[in-house]
Amino acid sequence: MRRAEESQLNHSIDNPNDVVLLAPFTGPVVPLADVPDPVFAEGMFGDGIGIDPLDNVLVSPCDGVVTHLARTHHAVTLRTKEGAEILVHIGIDTVELGGKGFTPKVQQGATVRAGEALIEFDTDFVAQHAPSLVSVIAIANGDAFDVIDRAGRGVLKAGSRMLVLRQKHGEKADTARAGAVVLDEARRSLTLSHAGGLHARPAARAREAARGLDAKVEVRYEGKKAPIESVVGLLGLGAGEGATIELVGIGAQSQQAVDAVAAELLRAGQGEIEETPARAKSPAPAVKPAASGEPLPPNTLAGVCAAPGIAVGKLVRWDDQEIVPPEQASGASAAESRALDKAIAQVDAELGETVRTASQRGAVGEAGIFAVHRVLLEDPTLVDAARDLISLGKSAGFAWREAIRAQIALLSNVQDELLAERAADLRDIEKRVLRALGLSSAAAVELPPEAVLAATEFTPSDLSSIDRTRVTALVMARGGATSHAAIIARQIGIPALVAIGDALHAIPEGTQVVVDASAGRIEHAPTALDVERARNERERLAGVREANRKLSGEAASTKDGRAIEVAANIATLDDAKAAVENGADSVGLLRTELLFIHRQSAPTAAEHAQSYQGIVEALQGRTAIIRTLDVGADKEVDYLTLPPEENPALGLRGVRLAQVRPDLLDDQLRGLLAVKPAGAVRILLPMVTDSGELQRLRARIDELAREAGRSDPVEVGVMIEVPSAALLADQLAKHADFLSIGTNDLTQYTLAMDRCQPDLAALSDGLHPAVLRLIKTAVQGAEKHGKWVGVCGALGGDPVAAPLLIGLGVTELSVDPGSVPGIKARVRNLDYQLCRQRAEDCLALESAQAVRAASREIWPRD
Repeated sequence: MRRAEESQLNHSIDNPNDVVLLAPFTGPVVPLADVPDPVFAEGMFGDGIGIDPLDNVLVSPCDGVVTHLARTHHAVTLRTKEGAEILVHIGIDTVELGGKGFTPKVQQGATVRAGEALIEFDTDFVAQHAPSLVSVIAIANGDAFDVIDRAGRGVLKAGSRMLVLRQKHGEKADTARAGAVVLDEARRSLTLSHAGGLHARPAARAREAARGLDAKVEVRYEGKKAPIESVVGLLGLGAGEGATIELVGIGAQSQQAVDAVAAELLRAGQGEIEETPARAKSPAPAVKPAASGEPLPPNTLAGVCAAPGIAVGKLVRWDDQEIVPPEQASGASAAESRALDKAIAQVDAELGETVRTASQRGAVGEAGIFAVHRVLLEDPTLVDAARDLISLGKSAGFAWREAIRAQIALLSNVQDELLAERAADLRDIEKRVLRALGLSSAAAVELPPEAVLAATEFTPSDLSSIDRTRVTALVMARGGATSHAAIIARQIGIPALVAIGDALHAIPEGTQVVVDASAGRIEHAPTALDVERARNERERLAGVREANRKLSGEAASTKDGRAIEVAANIATLDDAKAAVENGADSVGLLRTELLFIHRQSAPTAAEHAQSYQGIVEALQGRTAIIRTLDVGADKEVDYLTLPPEENPALGLRGVRLAQVRPDLLDDQLRGLLAVKPAGAVRILLPMVTDSGELQRLRARIDELAREAGRSDPVEVGVMIEVPSAALLADQLAKHADFLSIGTNDLTQYTLAMDRCQPDLAALSDGLHPAVLRLIKTAVQGAEKHGKWVGVCGALGGDPVAAPLLIGLGVTELSVDPGSVPGIKARVRNLDYQLCRQRAEDCLALESAQAVRAASREIWPRD
């Protein structure tokens, strides 16, 4: 039998340019498809053959050069004079042996002859410690060579003809030969420790980590696998928190790629959770369920509050009908493919613009949602599946819809709430692309002046396209309070109710309804009295806000004459305009991070100056405290190329970044110093821990000011956001012009609680007595040198906290623009001496809850 097979192999060799490969050891032939490792069996290393070796020496299958010898000596790659790249891999998963049992007989770069010994190996040791001794001979650059003949089943003797290769012709083959590379493999197992597991953002970042490296990476979990390029495929693995996955890499840079992917996934365990930032910035309101057994009033449905508020209006059914594209293509497949490419490019551009504008508004949660949509849109799993259907004569729309539906079905098989949200995201991009292809389900819905929109579930793109001036509330049969649609509803201030159930569909179109989202109820066909009460309550709350707004332009002082400056926290030019409209006395914090993120290179000094100048002019003479760059490994700033950090909150943040990238801070300072008029801008330095850091930076600011020809003093302040800065406030105040307390970070670092961790949100409270004591210490330290102290963290805009902060000696509260009128009104109703006494009393309490209860009792709110 073997003679017949060898004869069959020999008769095909009639071309002198063919490459003949000889068996590198004696053993039974194993067809590639039967090799007990899918990496080889599926041809990820290239076409070839397997042999189960019976001897312990690997000899060269051909004349050539050793282009690569694996660092663990279990594999070798040779290049023939014709340019064929031949990989010989001894055993399965033998890289895990770390070189034990293998003795190389040649060095990398050596020229060898066919039959020359390359690697000696201990067959007994390898057989006992590896899954299999079956070894693979593969053609790494298969784009340039065809296997025209191969040995059949049976036992081959070392030196017998095994494979015959013939060069391909054409541009692709030439490119493959010119760029032939050495392949290696790497494997690594790791456990996903972060909440949510392998979800969209960690998967997308893992994909980006391997981009550009000469390697293919595959993720395996419980018998399933997905290429790193496919975020949708990775989601479908269902690898949640605590799952142990295996990374398999092949290629010249396989180890580097696997390590980079692993680093990103391990980094996700340190707070880089895909949903957490958006949810933390837009937490779901607490659900107020009806008491057990309490019947609902007539014509009333219960739901879950997604965004609080009261609304009255007519029910309007949002267009949620399916878009049904024609199945068969009307033209050539090439034309359908071009149409799909054009539609995807159009949607990608729309999403990119949405991300940019949302970022500029400071709507970080909304920007993150649509950034994930862009990742899903370009997923090769979706695009390739659609192209396959188009090649079978299907229309672009039908092919795209079927590709999306297949992935939704895959995700539906995994019991995971977050994956259910990803399925909703896929439905969203399905509709977007179909609309870009010119398909629609019906004419656009006309909205009455007061519309309560009803749908099974809204998608983010639905909410980005509605006329917000006409919509008073959103009601959904399904969905959750942490869905993307709920997050956006809260950000745009529209009351929203979710999870009402299918009974919502029974309410006739045009029915007047009252939505009390805060109470989790929608009342249909209400009585005239019910409607009047709802309108009165809504108007009362609006009246209070309007009365406060009318007085917001006036200065705020306590009843006994203590002046308190109420400033605004802003991030954009639109925010600056809103601050002026709401009566802010100044800008207490301008966050500059948005100028740095979502771009490919750092902003120049001129770009800084232009941005800040526009904001200063919009403030109409008010001063602006501008904080320098406060990003690090926890932010998405591609050009920083900072290494992953085990705990970004304790890493290169704020002024620490200047230690490794002083150019970024210098350009920003030059831009700040160029703003006119001089004195309109005060500079605020974040994450300062001691006076040494401050003195060095102040000296640099003075140096740059002299370079710019400025002789007037530049006001420089320090953020008090780490306990060391609060405790050393007296030293910092010697060199700073003012102190600004960032209560968000100060609370996080004092209580050792991540402020973006939802489970700790209730406990991570800035009114904790420990935090209040640090605030008191900071104020006392500043007073020694006659310096003032402000609060620019979230605590400053909390009406319960404001009396206590004022009582501790804070003279500036910087809050969101919309909160300025309400905080000013709050200040005017306070007595400073009472605030001092009660604040001192609260320092002796034992918890934040006790402090809050005391404040509410002393200073009740309407």
